Amino acid sequence: MSLGDEHEVEEKAALRAMAHPLRLRMMSLLTAAPMTAAEVARELGLTHANASYHLRNLLAGGLIIVDGEEKIRGGVAKRYRYEAGQERDQGSHGPRSDEQVRIEYAAVAHELIRRTQHTSFPAGPKLLADAELWVDPEQWAALRKRVSDALIELHRIAQPPRTPGTIRTSTTAAMFQMGAGV
Repeated sequence: MSLGDEHEVEEKAALRAMAHPLRLRMMSLLTAAPMTAAEVARELGLTHANASYHLRNLLAGGLIIVDGEEKIRGGVAKRYRYEAGQERDQGSHGPRSDEQVRIEYAAVAHELIRRTQHTSFPAGPKLLADAELWVDPEQWAALRKRVSDALIELHRIAQPPRTPGTIRTSTTAAMFQMGAGV
């Protein structure tokens, strides 16, 4: 298999990994602490087999990593983790295609719809911004860096699900340069 063919196989695996909205929820869970398939299944109300299937897809797509193994009742369970801030564009799976990025954005949009259906919005300012703007490239790069740093920090301080004293939150951000004719 040539290097180009290998990259195409890896890209297809990554695209399949993002093809199911449940997988974004799994990646969120795996941000705060490594979890086994059984733990993911309990948290999301899935069967162990279903959680394992989705985790294998995320792993094959290079979206999560194995972060150790442990012996449980005579078997071995893998612990999976999502590394927020890891630059997947530079990883072993090579650069993501425009098609893969579009699929990821669509999956996030659908997940945002699911999340807003299961919440209420308390009194106080609502944080939502959406705009198509023309800005100075240097200021754009600096702002993207600040937002990226804040998102990485948010993932870094995340706690395992249902940790006492924590609140469940949702954060979604998408910043990209548009073509002039769009």
